[in-house]
Amino acid sequence: QVQLVESGGGLVQAGGSLRLSCAASGRTFSSYAMGWFRQAPGKEREFVATINESGGRTSYADSVKGRFTISRDNAKNTVYLQMNSLRPDDTAVYYCAADRDPPVVWLRRLPNGYDLWGQGTQVTVSS
Repeated sequence: QVQLVESGGGLVQAGGSLRLSCAASGRTFSSYAMGWFRQAPGKEREFVATINESGGRTSYADSVKGRFTISRDNAKNTVYLQMNSLRPDDTAVYYCAADRDPPVVWLRRLPNGYDLWGQGTQVTVSS
């Protein structure tokens, strides 16, 4: 059974940086597209970033483009989210997710396209 475990969340001041990690168990990680989503209190879960199986293609929400970078290390079964220039409105629980049957030429941006989720890690940005 494949599991995803996020880490790296915490409290940071506005303008600071954090790097989230998501470690996957199992031997098929390199065949999954991976995504990061976030959910703030009282709001729906929203797309943040996604990366294809090889790491050669990425896609970002407009709200984080230029500040966040998604990457992956298939040898370590890990996907990362480097978050720079953090703002208070980035405060949320961040989830990584796996798309175990990814499309060939495009990347999913909707939560219901991902079928495996981690437990989430809290990111709080103070002003």
